[in-house]
Amino acid sequence: QVQLVESGGGLVQAGGSLRLSCAASGMISAINNMGWYRQAPGKQRELVAVITRSGISNYADSVKGRFTISRDSAKSTMYLQMNSLKPEDTAVYYCNAVLSGTFINYWGKGILVTVSS
Repeated sequence: QVQLVESGGGLVQAGGSLRLSCAASGMISAINNMGWYRQAPGKQRELVAVITRSGISNYADSVKGRFTISRDSAKSTMYLQMNSLKPEDTAVYYCNAVLSGTFINYWGKGILVTVSS
């Protein structure tokens, strides 16, 4: 089992920045890829960014150049630095972890990010 807890969300004005954190516990050594997803009101959950165990990252086109995903294995924590935030970034952000060699996914409960115009 893996437990994921997000933190760092909140209300920010357009153009501002926030940093989300995801603390992992449990079978940490079994985690391969980790990622951030988001779900805006009335929309489907979408991928924001993913990062492999070796640190290779990939981003949704909508956040490229503005968001940075990182991972601190020693602290079992993943981060999402969000800069130049836009109102359309408003969503509940979810942390995701995938176990190595499997399709088993774990999810955090989500954290709300609200960007005001």
